[in-house]
Amino acid sequence: MATSHIDPEYQANAIEPNVQQDWENRKVFKVADTVEGKHRYILSMFPYPSGKLHMGHVRNYTIGDVISRFHRLKGETVLQPMGWDAFGLPAENAAIAHKVAPAKWTFENIDYMRNQLKSLGLAIDWDREVATCTPEYYRWEQWLFVQLYKKGLIYRKLSTVNWDPVDQTVLANEQVVDGRGWRSGALVEKRDIPMYYFRITDYAQELLDDLEQLKDGWPQQVLTMQRNWIGRSEGMDITFPSADTSIYADELTVYTTRPDTLMGVTYVAIAAEHPMAKKAAELRPELNAFIEECRHGSVSEADVATAEKKGMATGLYVKHPITGENVEVWIANYVLMSYGSGAVMAVPAHDERDFEFANKFGLPIKQVIDAQGAKDNAYDATTWQDWYGSKEGKLVNSAQFDGLKFQDAFDAFIELLAPKNLASKKVQFRLRDWGVSRQRYWGCPIPMINCESCGQVPVPEDQLPVELPTDVVPDGSGNPLAKMPEFYETTCPHCGGAAKRETDTLDTFVESSWYYARYASPDFTDGMIKPEAAQTWLPVNQYIGGVEHAILHLLYARFFHKLMRDEGVVQGNEPFANLLTQGMVLADTFYREEESGKKTWFNPADVELTRDEKGRITAAVCKIDGQPVIIGGQEKMSKSKNNGVDPQAIINQYGADTARVFTMFAAPPDQSLEWSDAGVEGSNRFLKRVWRLSTSFLEKSANKSLHLDKATLSKDAQDLRRKTHETIAKVGDDIERRHAFNTAIAAQMELLNTITKFTTTSDNELAVEQESIIALLTMLAPFAPHLSQKLLAQFGIDLTEARFPMVDESALTRNTQTIVVQVNGKLRGKLEVATNLSKDEILAQAKALPEVQQFLTGPTKKEIVVPNKLVNLVV
Repeated sequence: MATSHIDPEYQANAIEPNVQQDWENRKVFKVADTVEGKHRYILSMFPYPSGKLHMGHVRNYTIGDVISRFHRLKGETVLQPMGWDAFGLPAENAAIAHKVAPAKWTFENIDYMRNQLKSLGLAIDWDREVATCTPEYYRWEQWLFVQLYKKGLIYRKLSTVNWDPVDQTVLANEQVVDGRGWRSGALVEKRDIPMYYFRITDYAQELLDDLEQLKDGWPQQVLTMQRNWIGRSEGMDITFPSADTSIYADELTVYTTRPDTLMGVTYVAIAAEHPMAKKAAELRPELNAFIEECRHGSVSEADVATAEKKGMATGLYVKHPITGENVEVWIANYVLMSYGSGAVMAVPAHDERDFEFANKFGLPIKQVIDAQGAKDNAYDATTWQDWYGSKEGKLVNSAQFDGLKFQDAFDAFIELLAPKNLASKKVQFRLRDWGVSRQRYWGCPIPMINCESCGQVPVPEDQLPVELPTDVVPDGSGNPLAKMPEFYETTCPHCGGAAKRETDTLDTFVESSWYYARYASPDFTDGMIKPEAAQTWLPVNQYIGGVEHAILHLLYARFFHKLMRDEGVVQGNEPFANLLTQGMVLADTFYREEESGKKTWFNPADVELTRDEKGRITAAVCKIDGQPVIIGGQEKMSKSKNNGVDPQAIINQYGADTARVFTMFAAPPDQSLEWSDAGVEGSNRFLKRVWRLSTSFLEKSANKSLHLDKATLSKDAQDLRRKTHETIAKVGDDIERRHAFNTAIAAQMELLNTITKFTTTSDNELAVEQESIIALLTMLAPFAPHLSQKLLAQFGIDLTEARFPMVDESALTRNTQTIVVQVNGKLRGKLEVATNLSKDEILAQAKALPEVQQFLTGPTKKEIVVPNKLVNLVV
C-alpha cells in the first residue's frame, strides 16, 4: 500500500481545521429540498445566541451528530440543520445593560457561536441556517397568525398579569421575587390588559390522543408530563343559586372532579376579581383592602397553591343545590379568576387547601367520605391525612346518598340536579389557552391593527412582514415600540381611517414551535414550507434536546404542527417521530462563605486539587492566593455556581474529537454527565492510541498489496476477525437502536486492545489487521470524524463516501472451543479443541494433559463434561 507521509504523533489542532475546510469546500453535508432514496431528518434543539457555547450545547449537538453521521455511513441522505432562537428578553436585557441595539448584540453572538459550532466538526448543512429574528423567517409566522385569526383560532381578551409599574412591563411569574419586580424592585400589581390567545384548548383532546402515536419513540416520562400538563378530567358543573337575588342576581357555577363530596360543602371560595367579590366590596368597603392585596399576589397556580392561605367573608350567601341551606361565600387568595369560573365549592374534609383554609378561619369541616381500609379510620379535623382526598370509600353524613361509592354518587347527583339545571357533566382540561402577547420590543411584531371604528383588524397579507425596527436601543422603561409613532401610526385596512399598529410582540415560544419545518426549505418565498420539501423531510425522524423542554416547547410545537396541517402546509399529525432527552452536565463546585452567609464561587479551572489514591478530591485551594476553598460537590454547570467548563478551552487543548468522545463516553445520553478532567485526558489517550496503531500499521505495510484469504487464517487471526465483526454488530446496534453511545465507544476500546496485542507473521495476517483497523476507524467516525477522515485517507478511503462496515457472519463462527479442565473442582489445565469434537474425545484429551495427569491419583469417580465450557474429573 502506497502512503503519503503522516505524522506519527496525533496533532488534533493541525488536523481538524484542514478536515473542516475540506468539508466546506466540497459542501459534503449539503442536501436538497427533495431527495430520492433513503433519507432521514436529525434535529437538535436550536440554541439561543447567548454569546458562547456551554458543555450542554456540546453534548446536545454531538449526540445529534453521532446519529447523523452513523446514518450517512449507512448510505442515507441526512438533513441536519442549525439555526438560532434569536428573539427574547435576555437580548433585550443585555442591550439595556450594554446600551446597544439587541439586533447588533444578537448577530455578533451568532457569528461567534457559529464558528464555535463549526469547530466541533458537526455534519451540518449551513446553507439552511435560519435566525428567527429575520423578517424572512417571521414573515410566515405573521402570515399564519393572520390565517388563524380569521378562522377564530386566535382571539383577544383581557388577561390578569403581573405588572411592574416602574419598568412598565408584564413580568413572568419567575420574575416576581417576594412580590417585587426582579429588576426594578417595585411592588408588582395584578393588572388586566388585552392580550392575544391561541385556542390551544380546541386541540386539547387531539394533543392528548396523539400521544399514543409517540409511545414507541418518546421517553415514557415525557409522555406522562405531557398528559399531566394537558390534564383531562371528567367532572361536573354544579350551580349554587344566590341566597338573595335582590343583592346578587347571578348564580354561582363551580366545576369539580369530586361531585361525590357535594354534601360536605361548608363554604364557597371565590377569586378577588370575581364579580361577586366586587359586589360584596360595594356593600362592605373593608373588603377593598384585601382585594387590593390579592391584586399584588402571584398569578401562578403553583405559587398560589403553596402560599399562606388568606381570606375574608363577603357577607353574601348562596344556596346548597340539594339541601337549600345557605352557604357562606368567602374571598380566598388560593382561587384564581383565570382558572375555571373563579369559584370553588370548598369541602375541607376532603381537599387539602380547603382543609388548611377552614382550620385557619374556624369554618365547619364535615366528613362525607369514609375511606374504608385506610390506616386512620377515625377522622381527625385538626390534622390532614392523605386518605381524606381518596375517591375510595363510601358516602357518609350525606342523607339519602349514604353508602354510595364515587361513580354511583356522581350518577345520583346528576339524576337529581340536571333536570333542575343545577348540574351537568363536563370534560375539562388543565391546559389553558396560550397567551402570546408580550409587552416587549425584541420579538416578532403581532400583525394586527387597532382601529377605533373597526376594532382589531389583521394586517393584509400583501403588507407582510410587519418589520421590527432593528436600530432601537431599549432603556428598560416599557416597550419602545409604544413610543415610536413611526412604527405604530398607520391606516385601517377596512375603513382607511387613522389607526394604530399593535405594539405587543409574540411570545418567543411561537418562533421555536415551527422552526423545524422551515429548515426543510429555508429560502422558500411563496409560503411557510415548500410542499415537496415538507413531503420529503417531515416529520423529524429524531429530535434531541434537554428534558427541561419536555412540556411547553414540545406541546407548543405539536400544537403548531396541527395548525399548519389544518392550513395545508404540512402533512401528518406529529412533528417529531422520535425524541431523545439528554441529561445535564455536572461539574465540581467550589466556594468560600462570608460571615453574612454570602458565597463566592470559584471556577474549577482556578482551583488546585488534592486527590486520594482512588482519585477522590480531598482538598482544594484557590490557585491565585493558595488559600483553601470549600468543596461543594457536583452540580449542574451554571453561571450562578461558576462551575462551567469552557468548551473552547477543551477544543484548543485537546481537539474537538476528544471533547466529542468524552461527552459520549462519560455517560448514557439520557443521564447526567459528571465532568472529569481525568476522563477528558483518558479520551485523548484513546485517540492517541488509535493514531499510533494506524500510523504504525501504515509504516509496516507500506508498498504492500494486501488481500485477505479467509481459508488460510491462523487461530489468532480468526479470533481478531471474530472480535472485529462482533464489535461491528454491537456498535451498530448501540448507536442505531439503543443510543448507548458510551458502550459503543467502550466496545471500540476493547477492539483497539485486541488489535494492539495481535502479532502479524504473514501478509494474510497483515490483511486481517488492516480490515480491523479500517473497521475501527469507520466505526469511530461518528464520534471522532476528523481523526477518522485523516487516517482513512491514508488507506485510500474517503470517509465522506465510506459505508459502515458489514458484519461477516462467517467470521463469527467459532472453529475451536476452549475447555477448562478441573480435578475435584480446581483448575488444572486448558484445552483448545475443535467445536465438532465428541464428549468422549474431549474427555480423552483432557485426561491426557500432563498438568492434569499428576492429579489423577486414582480411578475417577465422576466425569463431568459441559460442552464448550469445562471438564471436571472427581477422584
